[in-house]
Amino acid sequence: MIVHTETYNNNYIIGISFISALGGYLFGFDFAVISGALPFLRTQFMLDAWWEGFLTGSLALGCIAGSLIAGKLSDRYGRKPGLMLAAAIFAVSSIGIALSQGLSLFVIMRFAAGIGVGMASMLCPMYIAEVSPAKVRGRNVAINQLTVVIGILITNLVNYLLADTGPDAWRWMFGLGVVPSVVFFLGVFWLPESPRWLLKDGQAEKAKAVLNKIGSPSFADKTIGAIQLSLQGIKKESYKAVFDKTVRPAVLIGITLAVFQQFCGINVVFNYTSTIFESVGADLDRQLFETVAIGIVNLVFTLLAMRLVDRIGRRPLMLFGSLGLSVIYIILAFMLHGKYSATLISIFVLLAISTYAISLAPVTWVLISEIFPNKIRGAASSVAIVSLWGAYFVLVFTFPILAEWLGAYGPFYLYAGICFLGFLFVLKKVKETKGRTLEELEDSLVRH
Repeated sequence: MIVHTETYNNNYIIGISFISALGGYLFGFDFAVISGALPFLRTQFMLDAWWEGFLTGSLALGCIAGSLIAGKLSDRYGRKPGLMLAAAIFAVSSIGIALSQGLSLFVIMRFAAGIGVGMASMLCPMYIAEVSPAKVRGRNVAINQLTVVIGILITNLVNYLLADTGPDAWRWMFGLGVVPSVVFFLGVFWLPESPRWLLKDGQAEKAKAVLNKIGSPSFADKTIGAIQLSLQGIKKESYKAVFDKTVRPAVLIGITLAVFQQFCGINVVFNYTSTIFESVGADLDRQLFETVAIGIVNLVFTLLAMRLVDRIGRRPLMLFGSLGLSVIYIILAFMLHGKYSATLISIFVLLAISTYAISLAPVTWVLISEIFPNKIRGAASSVAIVSLWGAYFVLVFTFPILAEWLGAYGPFYLYAGICFLGFLFVLKKVKETKGRTLEELEDSLVRH
């Protein structure tokens, strides 16, 4: 009896995962650039707390639109065209923001950038999950989060270096986004289409060719059989199908995790670093230096998360992150209220970043990319990520207003409470997914 063992072309898999994950770099860029630009934008556009929140959050509103567009587009035309469109939109909007002369045009262009980021934030993890074998899927999807944090770090470094170039430094900060956009656009040409989408579209031979590049013939045959079984009897994908009672448990878990990742509050630290440290008397140079320190810590612990997500599993990391952030926020709020030294506050800010980077940041995206059934993955991912960006908008829009009313420390008590509730939700509702194929997960999460 001959046993056909499954083997994988790891270099090829990592290569296509990294190219797809360059979309995450765009996410990281636009996510971080606002932190360095805000001190200049406050002066340029004379922002009050409401406008500061709306200007920052306008990216999220675009991301909502982008996620909705990406869901329909990727299911009709494939994952690859959606990735290319995201890159093109981001390139054009980066130039538009840099050339903006008024607040209205700036906000419109930042909304457009959000469309590109929203498309990429949905399509990149989904694409990587669909091309990766089960045993390395968590690590590969986490590559997307790695490129996000690399984007954050490099952008924070560039912002820090540009800060002394004059009042128009913010234009260069935003305009440089065209560079990674073009690199991403060119890289997508090399990517194969998702084999799961190809099979769903009736292109079985092309799907088999892609799977044969990814792994051995036995892997390709087994994967094709499992995908075809999961696609039997499905109808045209619709958003109504996302809330069918058979798939509702998985969808509600995905939406809740997406919203929790934002309401946990960490993106306030990323986007409003200057506001937080200004509240304890730090000057502009120190504020921008803190963004660089945050970027470095974020990168180091994301790399650690990539090693742990397929070893320890998704659920233990989520439990650790949610409870850890709850405790750290209470201490941080106390210190901000007491106006402790910027150095001491920096230590706890970096502790919060490291806790998030090793847990909620990458693992939420991994779970969203893998818990939805094949037949509704595009639409369900879209709904979950729309929810994520809606929560992000609420978070960043309300922080300057809450900080004005309560002081910069006040909102962190609220975020601590949300993190504890998130811990209870993961403990009760989230099952472990490591090492299982997408089709096996579908069988366990869907009501038959």
